[in-house]
Amino acid sequence: MGNARNFSDRIPAPLIFVGSGLSQYSGAAVATIWLFTVMTPTAVAWWRVATAAVILVLIRRPFRRDLTWRALVAATVLGLFITTMNMTFYQAISRIPLGTCVSIEFVGPVVVALFRGRGWRTRIAAILAGVGVASISGIGLDISTSAARIGLAFSIAAGFCWAGYIVVGQKLAAAGHGQDSLAMGLFMATILTVPIVGPLEIAKGWQSSWILFCCIAVGVLSTALPFPLEQVALRRLGPDIFSLLACLMPAISELVTMAALRHLPNVGEIVGLLCISLAVAFAQYRPGVLHLKSTPDN
Repeated sequence: MGNARNFSDRIPAPLIFVGSGLSQYSGAAVATIWLFTVMTPTAVAWWRVATAAVILVLIRRPFRRDLTWRALVAATVLGLFITTMNMTFYQAISRIPLGTCVSIEFVGPVVVALFRGRGWRTRIAAILAGVGVASISGIGLDISTSAARIGLAFSIAAGFCWAGYIVVGQKLAAAGHGQDSLAMGLFMATILTVPIVGPLEIAKGWQSSWILFCCIAVGVLSTALPFPLEQVALRRLGPDIFSLLACLMPAISELVTMAALRHLPNVGEIVGLLCISLAVAFAQYRPGVLHLKSTPDN
């Protein structure tokens, strides 16, 4: 254990953060390439949440905690926000490029920062976010097709679900049982969303060992692995630098899109990505304070 800790300490913390982002969006690439052709994006998102729920429950064992009904309800709301965010996100990337979707989704956290913050930073962030979305949806993304328009709508919905996750998650974290609530919330959301996804659609994850492996890989790559990596990065970087690095997430998703999905961004997408990344930096950065968690489960 000590050798592993010493090894991780020798890795630059920004590199750990980038590794977390690459892991998250590599999971999304796996879903896009191998799973969307055999099951609905909603079912893939359910498998991702279910895998993360099992892992976190085994690690945290929240059932042994003395959780009140109020805490249980709050945890369930948190889990439903995360699950809905993942489902709308996967619906979006099944129709539009991954990097484009991630950039638009970041509008949700920016909106949270705008409502909570004041001054010139929030105004600049609002302008940049608006320009970024306009550039992607008006120039970079061809919205002449119904699939692209639906994908754009799902991206925006995922962003607002992310905003809800941030608000509820921070309250639970402030109460001192954030990770237990996360484990319990994902577990409850996994059960509650079975009728919505459909048992028959969920069962498609068992149709072959390869499909099951991909389902589990998505959960591990997109949730189970990035979460502890982010905690290591946060411990070593400090909240201010960690917040600034969050603006790299759209760029990292675009790199994964280019490498795995062979999609080259056009001028509109590049301009939009840069504007939204700058908006995230302006909205989140406060010296010594972490206002927003970076990507939770995308």
